[in-house]
Formats: sequence, structure tokens, C-alpha cells
Amino acid sequence: MVWRYEGKNFYFCGEFNMLNQPISITALASISPLGCSLGDVWEQYLTNKHLLSKMPYQKQSVWAGRLSSQDNQRIISLSGHEPKYQHLDRTVLFALFAARRAVEMANWKEVRKEYGINIGSSRGATALFEQHHAQFLEDGKTAVLASPTTTLGNISSWLAHDLQTHGPTISHSITCSTALHALLNGVAWLQSGLAQQFLVGGSEAPLTPFTIAQMQALKIYAKPQNGVPFPCRALDLEKSTNTMVLGEGAAMACLEVGQVTNRMASIVGIGYATEPLRHNVSISADAQCFQDSMKMALKGISPGEIDVIVMHAPGTIKGDVSEMHAIEKVFCNKIPFLTTNKWKVGHTFGTSGMLSVELAVLMLQHQKTIHVPYTKPQEPPTSLNYVMVNAVGFGGNAVSVLLSK
Repeated sequence: MVWRYEGKNFYFCGEFNMLNQPISITALASISPLGCSLGDVWEQYLTNKHLLSKMPYQKQSVWAGRLSSQDNQRIISLSGHEPKYQHLDRTVLFALFAARRAVEMANWKEVRKEYGINIGSSRGATALFEQHHAQFLEDGKTAVLASPTTTLGNISSWLAHDLQTHGPTISHSITCSTALHALLNGVAWLQSGLAQQFLVGGSEAPLTPFTIAQMQALKIYAKPQNGVPFPCRALDLEKSTNTMVLGEGAAMACLEVGQVTNRMASIVGIGYATEPLRHNVSISADAQCFQDSMKMALKGISPGEIDVIVMHAPGTIKGDVSEMHAIEKVFCNKIPFLTTNKWKVGHTFGTSGMLSVELAVLMLQHQKTIHVPYTKPQEPPTSLNYVMVNAVGFGGNAVSVLLSK
């Protein structure tokens, strides 16, 4: 990591790829508007239909990416698994659901339980916090469990309890790049030799009045018009209005050192960077942070070898265009196939990066690209060997992860 001076500002970025050996992804599990099994998720990606729907909000309605009624019932059932779980926020329940499936898929349930856990969230226990705060404003008191069920470490701690693990348990929030920062942390622990296995991911349940109000205040939320074929137009570089839509869900990955036999994909490059802010939610016109994170992830690999980029592309005008400018600067005349999933499921904040990893791995496995239906046709690569995943959060915290089959 080095500090770079530009104008009157310093910012840091990586100038070398720290991977001294590949890291295997041995399991992926999620619950989102796409479903809760990899088979269902892939089937949804093969359609050109979005999974956004209207939900009531302050005597009107807004677009949102919600779990199906069947998956929502699964979460409700999970909350009754233990009496203590009835008091948990949906962010924790989403994470518990996805983590159980990931650990089972990786066959970690039958081995020593010394793997680490790093699950992040941009907003944390949003619904519970709003509920407890409303009660406090009304009568000046809070419920007994208000604090332990709304702290940031709430998610990873409950996963460690539920899975009965004995390894390091970490929580963090780095806004929309949270899940990929969890992946970076897992990679660092594995590379250091302090752990052999790490469960990483993100969980988000932001479909609450206060959270939606915050996004509307920023003037980035999609308008609730009727008859709109695609409410969120992520990766549409010609749109004239912001079209971000919030979604909910959790996504987890099991990481192990080396080229494990049962791997789904390998992590062969990681990159990260920040850039100086001109505004609390700003990003530069050519997303310098993305340029640096992508270059770092590419160390030792030619940009021309990258087949697909799963973009962050939140559906905002500046966010989508600036990331595209960064890609053009890094990849010059050979732009990889570009895709995103936010038009289909919305922006799941801290979960979004891992849902993008899931899409990347599925494309590598099926050797098929997923096209965004309202964008210009692209020539798909003849084979998929390398897929890059991007994520960035408020504050210019960019992460790029390079995956191979």
C-alpha cells in the first residue's frame, strides 16, 4: 500500500497484488429476490425480467427488490428456531440462513470449526433500530435488548453462536463495498497463515422508511412511475434521471487456501483504493479509485485477458458513467463484456458485492454471459476464463476482485 499525492490531496492505493497463492471459493449461498438456491438464481438470470416490485411507503409506493413470499416465510420460520432469534433483525436472520447453507455446501459442518467469520453490513439492524428509536421518542425508554440486537457486531456474533465456531469473528461497515471488503479481510487472514478457512459476506435489510427517505433525500432513488419496463436502469449510460432502487438479502462465500479440489472458482487478484472526496457521496468523473483498484487486481495479468466485468453500476447517472470512464482508461481499446445485476434485484448495499461475485462464479461455471436487456448488444467472449467484480461505497472505497474458473 502506498500514499499518492495528487494536487493538494493524498490518497492511498495498492501497487502490488498481495496474493502469493490462489484462494478457492468452495461454496456460495445467498437469499435475495433471485431466490435462495444457486439453481434458482441462475434460472432468474437467464430471463430478461426484473424482480422489482412496488411497496407501500408514506401514503405512496416505491420500487424495491424484496424476497419472494416463500423465501420471506423461510426467514420467519428461522426466527422461531430459538426463542432468542425472535428478537433479531432481518439482517441477522438473512445472514444466518445464507451462512448455514454455505457451510453445509463446503462440508465445513463435519470438520473442525476453527474457520473465521467476517460478515459486514452497510446499515446493520436497520428495522430494529428504527423501531427502538421510535419507542424511545415516544416514552423515553428502550427495550431491554435494544442495544445487543442493534450493534454492528450483532451479525457475525450470532453466526458464530449459530454455527458454533471457534475462529476469529469480525464485523465491519464500509457502505456499499462492505461484502468485498469482507472478502479482502478473509484473503488476508488466509494469506497470513492465521486461518485456513474463512466465511465472508454481507447482509442487508434496508427496506425501511428511514433508509428509503435517506436515499430520496439524496435524489438518487427511482421515481415510482407505473408502466416502466425497467425501474432501475443500471448500466444505461444515456439515462437522464437517477434510477437506484433498494433491495434486500444476504450472500456468503466460503474461502480456503490454495487450489482446493471442490472449488467453484479461484480468487487470483484483489485490488482496493480510495480517492479524495469533494462531497460526502462524491466520486470523481473518471473514478480514480476504480482505476487503481482494477489495476491492482490485474497485477501479472494482461487487461486483454479479462472476459467480463460485473460492474457496481448502482443505477445513478454519475455512478454508472464514472465507473465506465474508469474501465475505458484501464482497458483502453479492448473493453470486456460488461454486466450488472442491480437492474434485476436493486442495490443491496453491503450485500451487493457478494451477489456480484455469485453472478461472476455462475457465469464462469456455465460459460455464459448475462446481458442487461435494455443496453446495446455486446459480442460475448468465446470462453470465460477471467471475470472481474467491482464495488464502491460512499467515501470512494473501491474494491476489485479477479476470479478465474
